[in-house]
Amino acid sequence: MSESYWSYHHVNYINANYNPTMILSQTSVYALKAVIHLATHGAGGPVRVDDIAVALDVPRNYLSKILHVLARGGVLRSTRGPHGGFELALRPEDMLLTKVVENFDDLVDASPCLLGRSECSDADPCAAHTRWKSTSIAVRSFFNDTTVADLSRTEVTPV
Repeated sequence: MSESYWSYHHVNYINANYNPTMILSQTSVYALKAVIHLATHGAGGPVRVDDIAVALDVPRNYLSKILHVLARGGVLRSTRGPHGGFELALRPEDMLLTKVVENFDDLVDASPCLLGRSECSDADPCAAHTRWKSTSIAVRSFFNDTTVADLSRTEVTPV
């Protein structure tokens, strides 16, 4: 089975809960949380899926699938064996949030209609298009301009 076939079908499978009016799917949220966790807790080497799942209160099997997609996407490195697990493939300073999210959601090319229309553009706008367009551009800019390090340095209350 080819990589592109697997990636397309697997990502669509785990993104069955994707709603075009949400900024990120739950899968992308879990992916970002896991990557930020690895940036702050993974300096000692690979971290086991079980440990990440417990720390983030995320279902282990679901998280495992997400982490494997991130490894195939070049975001993480995976190591097998008793001392195996996952670690960042790049330094947090060099990893844009887009690199993480693009494995699950299309923030760069897609500008989903806030009201859920399949066709929404400047030429055929929905009622929210004009006001949503600048927000949508700002959201994409956030993901394109923010690194994992930017978020892992921020003191926040765990979600």
